[in-house]
Amino acid sequence: MVKVGVLALQGGVEEHLSLLESLPEVEASPVKKQSELTKLDGLIIPGGESTTIGRLIEIFGLKEKLIELGKAGLPIWGTCAGMILLAKEILGSGKNHLGLMNITVKRNGYGNQLASFRTEVEVPAVAEESLPLVFIRAPYVTEVGSEVKVLARIDENIVAVEEKNFLATSFHPELTTDSNFHQYFINKVNAR
Repeated sequence: MVKVGVLALQGGVEEHLSLLESLPEVEASPVKKQSELTKLDGLIIPGGESTTIGRLIEIFGLKEKLIELGKAGLPIWGTCAGMILLAKEILGSGKNHLGLMNITVKRNGYGNQLASFRTEVEVPAVAEESLPLVFIRAPYVTEVGSEVKVLARIDENIVAVEEKNFLATSFHPELTTDSNFHQYFINKVNAR
């Protein structure tokens, strides 16, 4: 049984928990405290509002622990806002949040809430069939470091990346009924 937490400060927490609980051999739990972080085999940072989640991470005293655990190899997956939180660089901003992944992201890359969309894309590393992807005020990656593997693009925009123990997606797999990305993350957790 692997223990996967979902950072439960703001955003799509319940949807991630629900999809995780549908997978065999996974125990999912919401995480708000430092003490809960140390009991995990993997962590998901959900979509939401990246600036708000970034502030709450600091208010709840989680920032340093998240950076420490990430650098020590804890598998961490950031979806949408979570991708922004993991990025070393945010275009147009002089600071980052956790700075764990060697990627540069563009916030609201596809525009505002009205520019949200749904599409299907092939992500060969994750599944054999096309996957439904939901984008809501989504960021995308504009630059990647040498160790970053690009998993998916839409047009020329990078929307899914992996680097060591980190996974980041621009979209919200938790807002579909498809569990392929969650299973991919669990496989990453199990491989550790």
